[in-house]
Amino acid sequence: MRALVGASMSLFLAALLVTACATGSPTTTAPSTAAPSIAGLAGSVSPSGSASLFSPTDVAWLQLTVAMNERLLPVLDMVPSRTTDPAWQTFAARLGTAHRADLSTARRLLSESGAPATNPHEGHDMPGMVTEQELTTLRSVTGVAFQRLAGQHVRAHLQQAVRIAAAEQRNGGYPATTALATEVVRAGDAELTRLDRLTP
Repeated sequence: MRALVGASMSLFLAALLVTACATGSPTTTAPSTAAPSIAGLAGSVSPSGSASLFSPTDVAWLQLTVAMNERLLPVLDMVPSRTTDPAWQTFAARLGTAHRADLSTARRLLSESGAPATNPHEGHDMPGMVTEQELTTLRSVTGVAFQRLAGQHVRAHLQQAVRIAAAEQRNGGYPATTALATEVVRAGDAELTRLDRLTP
């Protein structure tokens, strides 16, 4: 289970991450035993300029979004070499382009917030995050077997991304951050529908 990081995180994110850290993932791996500190989750946000407009929830959601996207992109990048299915290749290319754009936006907003550039979720295996062990397994299979496993990880990521983005919409404070969350929800729901057609 990947729930050990939930206690300190939920103190900071309230409704945003309580669900995020209490649910499981498509495969089970040994969890991280080191829960992030509250200070580490949101960083030290500068009180000057636009940084003062970011709420702790905004910063924490952006940090988790960066961490989740960084874990998914290696899966999407594997698709061309692990399956010849054109529908899967198109799906992965589109999703990868969108996630790289979201990642760039989230990193820019984090910089504007004054939060440290370090990843407070380094080494934490949480719902929606693909682990190194799972990546190793994906590299060992091809074709339908790869599509099945990749589909499980992509689905878990998208479901979790939509869940926490919807919470950011409700609880966030900085307009550009809640706007990004709105787009993540819209795009995530659309991609889940497309994934349903790929993996019935």
